[in-house]
Amino acid sequence: MNTIVVRGFWDDEAGVWVASSDDVPGLATEAENMNILVEKLKIMIPELLDANGHPDGEDVPFQLNTSLNAVAHRHAD
Repeated sequence: MNTIVVRGFWDDEAGVWVASSDDVPGLATEAENMNILVEKLKIMIPELLDANGHPDGEDVPFQLNTSLNAVAHRHAD
């Protein structure tokens, strides 16, 4: 099986990491931190692939590509 690409980004307004993927129909989840997000993806990806009739396989490799936008403030001396 090819490596599944998952997009993740920090939603500052909601205060959570959000993940989705074009490779896994229906995949949309969020979590308070990256570790929890990865654990959720390890469960959800195989379940959604099974539900969508994708071929069985023992392992499902995935790559989580993340982005985080932030602002640094300068302080006047």
